[in-house]
Amino acid sequence: MIFENTFKKFLEVKEFFKNLVGDNKVVEDLFKILEKPQREIKVYLPLKRENGEIEIFEGYRIQHNNFLGPYKGGIRYFPEVSEDEIKTLAFLMTVKCALVNLPLGGAKGGIKVDPKNLSEKELENLSREYVRKIYDFIGPDKDIPAPDVNTNAKIMDWMADEYLKISNSKDIKLKATFTGKSIENNGSEGREEATGKGGEIILERFVEKIGLKKPLTVAIQGFGNVGYNLAKFLYRKNYKLIALSDSKGGIYSEEGFNPELVMECKKERGVIAGCYCVGSVCDIRLGKDISNEELLELDVDILVPAALENVINEKNAEKIKAKIILEMANNPLTEEADEILNKKGVIIIPDILANSGGVTVSYFEILQNLNNEKWSKEKVFEELEKYLSKAFDEVWEIKEKLNVDLRKASFIVALRRIYQRYMLI
Repeated sequence: MIFENTFKKFLEVKEFFKNLVGDNKVVEDLFKILEKPQREIKVYLPLKRENGEIEIFEGYRIQHNNFLGPYKGGIRYFPEVSEDEIKTLAFLMTVKCALVNLPLGGAKGGIKVDPKNLSEKELENLSREYVRKIYDFIGPDKDIPAPDVNTNAKIMDWMADEYLKISNSKDIKLKATFTGKSIENNGSEGREEATGKGGEIILERFVEKIGLKKPLTVAIQGFGNVGYNLAKFLYRKNYKLIALSDSKGGIYSEEGFNPELVMECKKERGVIAGCYCVGSVCDIRLGKDISNEELLELDVDILVPAALENVINEKNAEKIKAKIILEMANNPLTEEADEILNKKGVIIIPDILANSGGVTVSYFEILQNLNNEKWSKEKVFEELEKYLSKAFDEVWEIKEKLNVDLRKASFIVALRRIYQRYMLI
């Protein structure tokens, strides 16, 4: 159902695209092809627990499309991982890579597991078993996984190490099979911050394009890697972060929070609640607790869903007061919410554009591994700005030319690249 709803949004651009390229038959054929993944891999992963019991976990790797290059996409560890969800995210990766003009296709993977219930050794064994099961289908010229929900550089290091063991090789180029590795293991500078940095670049271009004046008020739902890094970069650019939240709840202050101090407080307390850090101090009198639901409905200039899918839906879309939504999570809006908010005049900066910084820096990591190079963080961010600014300009040009919203314009820019490649096959 998630995939069906996402693909429906994509189908909305079909007629626009036909008019743009003037080739109805090929466009119809291309949409048929993109509606199905090229390969779906389902694996069962036996894990011997520390109590001696064997437990079997379900895993997936769905390879959506590789017209533009090797499949690319993260691996998530989550109890609710499903084939439908992974298929949807693989499709979005195909579109995202095309949009940013990366020579990569789209894939996604996942294991149905709550990693909090595993010891570190069990987590490592499960990660290595997953690599053993999908080994034949991945590689620098086949499919390149990366971190996603509940996976990180340590897990990518284990996976890359297992891949090299099976390959019986120490060739650094094979490390390009996985991105998001630790810096010590040939990962890229700036990778941890890349998605947040990308969100800042895209938002800054948008704010500049329509001439908004700062300070602009921002509420961010999700204070993990993506939400925190975005908050950090926006704070430095004079945005006022009046609300932040994690899975346990949120905090609010009209004065605006200092996200770096909030993160220090969260690490001490374990939750964001009570971390009222404004300016250079944290004080209980400087703010108040709010729920995640309340955060979404605040009257702010910019709302950023940076955690879970479908948090804005038909039940709460009418209550949304934000003027702009920056989608940093994948699929944070349902199809119904998208329609309601567009009718209300809310500007939505879509996920495939807003959160494309992560996969772009992953591509830089691949290049560094294949060429045995090491880029500085400054170079990584400079290159990131070039790629994302170019993508934004192309999206804006299509938006203006065809009088469509930013999501449709993003789909059309991505489709144009896939179409051009398809015509050469």
